[in-house]
Amino acid sequence: MAVDLAQKAQNFTNRGRQALESGRFELAMDMLMEAVSAAPDVLETRKLLRTAQIANFRHKGSKVGIGSKLSGMMARNKIHGIIKKGQYAEAMAEAEKLLCQNPLDADNIECAVKAAEAAGKQDHAAISVEAAYECGNKDPALLERVATYYSLAKNWTKARDAYQKLAQIKPGDQRVMQLLKNSEAQATMNAGWTQSAGKKGGFQNLIANKEQAKKLDQANKAVITGDDAEAMIQDKLAQIEREPKNMNARRALARIYMQNKRFAEAVNCLSDAIESLGTMDPELDRMMSQARVQYYDQEISNLRQEGKTEEADAMDQEKNQFVLDDLMSRVQRYPNDLHLRYELGVLLYTYGYYDEALEHLQLAQKSPKDRLWALYYLAMCFLAKEQTDMAVMQLETARDQIPTMDDLKKKVVYQLGLCAEASGDLEKAYQYYKDVYSTDVGFEDLSERMLAVSQALKEKG
Repeated sequence: MAVDLAQKAQNFTNRGRQALESGRFELAMDMLMEAVSAAPDVLETRKLLRTAQIANFRHKGSKVGIGSKLSGMMARNKIHGIIKKGQYAEAMAEAEKLLCQNPLDADNIECAVKAAEAAGKQDHAAISVEAAYECGNKDPALLERVATYYSLAKNWTKARDAYQKLAQIKPGDQRVMQLLKNSEAQATMNAGWTQSAGKKGGFQNLIANKEQAKKLDQANKAVITGDDAEAMIQDKLAQIEREPKNMNARRALARIYMQNKRFAEAVNCLSDAIESLGTMDPELDRMMSQARVQYYDQEISNLRQEGKTEEADAMDQEKNQFVLDDLMSRVQRYPNDLHLRYELGVLLYTYGYYDEALEHLQLAQKSPKDRLWALYYLAMCFLAKEQTDMAVMQLETARDQIPTMDDLKKKVVYQLGLCAEASGDLEKAYQYYKDVYSTDVGFEDLSERMLAVSQALKEKG
């Protein structure tokens, strides 16, 4: 029974990883929640789930309404009640559901940490904190909880880093400055705390067959290299020989080859998989495209290192032609795949085929994942065709739908500034430039443009 649970967890983990890589974040969360439920002690699966939760939350725009806040508060109260009853495993499961709603909320993270700590799983508690720390969130409440957690754990280096971020948000807060000084002093004196997350023994605690447990632990690693890789390759080859129609085994084998830069073998593996399947499979097609591009890159790099510049340049052109032809053929095979439409539209824009790019980008904007970037490239196509009014329409739509001044919104607002400047509306252009400048003083040629526009306005005034 334990072996069945471990295999079930591995299958769900593989499906969750594939969904995450292809941008299907909600599906990834569902699959990984099932994996964690089947094997709650496996750290790597919980880490992968946390990645999917954060990716999905950010993909949705990170907006939290009053209804969400109330439901979050009710869920936390429920979890605290479960902890008091001593039902720690159930509390951790409910905490994962809570983090699916908002994995970057300070109260949600604190609740998940308390559930894990109550269950005696400090390493699982650390995963939630680590995810919040690494995402660079600018929520002061969350940063302070992160810093406090690391201080209690005596991980003074990360506590110091978190307090530094907090001090940047609250530059005049003397209490924060004192905490920062304390953590800096401790970090200097102390070599630091090594968290137990990632320790060996995940699946071993679930099943009696130690050899099978070792293989499952190896397979669950995000990146498999060295002796582990060779062992897993032999294991997958044997599995494929026994089960030639097992596409999960073939995908896993190809992924290991690619992680170890054995791209030619990955291409052969995927070719055999596609031939064995006998039908179209978008996931295998995508992996084949990635493997072939990486093989090209590897060969080009080798040629340049050998001083064969002309041959390298020729192969680089061959690679570019392959990427274009491959995308076009995949769009023909999967016409309803909007992400493929987006990728092809961007590539056609890059090569100057603006009319062809517009066709695919207009379809791609129907995809929630790619909509905003598709609007941006639609605008760039219209600008290249000197259809400024159409470009401004796309840019304004994108601007209004991006909640924070992230990298995309900077590009969008900057382009709006260029359009306003070109039309002679210097005041509007200056305002657009200022909006970006207030967030990123080094963006593009913004400083020079603001100076030029400011001087022009003075002369005009």
